[in-house]
Amino acid sequence: MSDSRSVIVHLLGKEYRVACPAGERDNLIKAAHFLDDKLHKVEGAGIVGLERIAIMTALNLAHEYLQNKNDASPDISHLIEKIDAELSAEETPN
Repeated sequence: MSDSRSVIVHLLGKEYRVACPAGERDNLIKAAHFLDDKLHKVEGAGIVGLERIAIMTALNLAHEYLQNKNDASPDISHLIEKIDAELSAEETPN
């Protein structure tokens, strides 16, 4: 059972009560489902032991995060350059 300040989530078949700020319940539940899926994938790859599964999952998520962060940066820079070029073209008298 959960109250308005906490949510119960399930990770690898275990129940955890997690403090939750007002208005963030749905996001926390989505995050827990996402994490549970990732944990099960690592477990399915033959990793044994809750601590090792958690560490390998965290490492995989950190790698994915950094890869996505690095991949997004050039796209944003390119977009900013295009916007600057368009704005400069509009400012140039014909």
